[in-house]
Amino acid sequence: MTSAAALVRQRGALLGLLILAALGTMAVAAPWLAARDPIRTAAREALQPPGARFLLGSDQFGRDVGSRVVYGARVSLLVGVISVSIAVALGAPLGLVSGYYGGRLDALIMRVMDVLLAFPGILLALAIVSVLSPGLGNVMIAVGLSAVPGYARLVRATVLAAREHLYVEAARALGGRDGGILVRDILPNVVAPLIVTATLGLGGAILSAAALSFLGLGSQPPQPEWGRMLSEGRDYLREAWWISTFPGLGILLTVLAMNLVGDGLRDVLDPRLKT
Repeated sequence: MTSAAALVRQRGALLGLLILAALGTMAVAAPWLAARDPIRTAAREALQPPGARFLLGSDQFGRDVGSRVVYGARVSLLVGVISVSIAVALGAPLGLVSGYYGGRLDALIMRVMDVLLAFPGILLALAIVSVLSPGLGNVMIAVGLSAVPGYARLVRATVLAAREHLYVEAARALGGRDGGILVRDILPNVVAPLIVTATLGLGGAILSAAALSFLGLGSQPPQPEWGRMLSEGRDYLREAWWISTFPGLGILLTVLAMNLVGDGLRDVLDPRLKT
C-alpha cells in the first residue's frame, strides 16, 4: 500500500484533506464565489444579520462578511505556506550543517537557536514584526523566522542519527564529498519528519499570523484577513456576533484540518508507529 493510499484510509486525515480541499478551492475561486466586493462599504447596509441579502451578514461598514471570509481564506493560506517555507528554507540547511559537521560550528548554531527558543514563538514574532513595521509581508517573515529554531533542531537530530549509518561511512570511504553525502545519503532521512512537522506547523503559522493581525500588526485595512476581521468585530459581539464568528470558524477549521493531516502523515511516515 502506498503512503497516499494509507493516508486516505485514515478517517481523520481524510476529513482534514477534504476540509483543506474545500478551503483551497474557495481561495482559488474567490472572485467567482464572493457575492460582492469584499472592501466595498455601504453605510446604509451596516450590521445586517445573516439572511437572503447577506448570506453571512454585513459588518459595521456595510461590507459583506461572506465575501470577506472567502477572500480571507486566500490570505490566510498564503501566509501559512510562505511562513513555513521561510522556516524550512532557513532551518533545514542550518540543521544539516550543524548535525553533520558538529564541533564548534554545531555549538555556535545551536546556542543561537537556544537563545531564539528562549522566547515564546508568538512573542518573538511580535518583536520581529515590531522592528520591521506592521504589514502582511512582514508578518510572514516574522512568523517564519520565529519557527526556524524548531526546524533546525529537528533536522539536526535526524542528521546526528543518520550520519552514523554504515552507508554514510561507506560513502566517505569511497571518497564522497560532504555536499554529495549530505544531499544524496542524509537528506532523504530528513524529508519525512520535515514534511510532518511542516504540515503541523502550517496550522500554527496561520494561528500566529491571525494573532498578529488581531493586534493590528498584520494585514492592514481594508484587506480581508481572518485575524483582522476578528479584531474588527470584537466590539460588536453582542449585537453583530457574525462579524467575528465566521472568520473565527475559518481559522478553527483550517488549523484543525492541518493538524488532522499532519497526524495522519506522522502515522504513515514514521516507521515506529506502524504495526
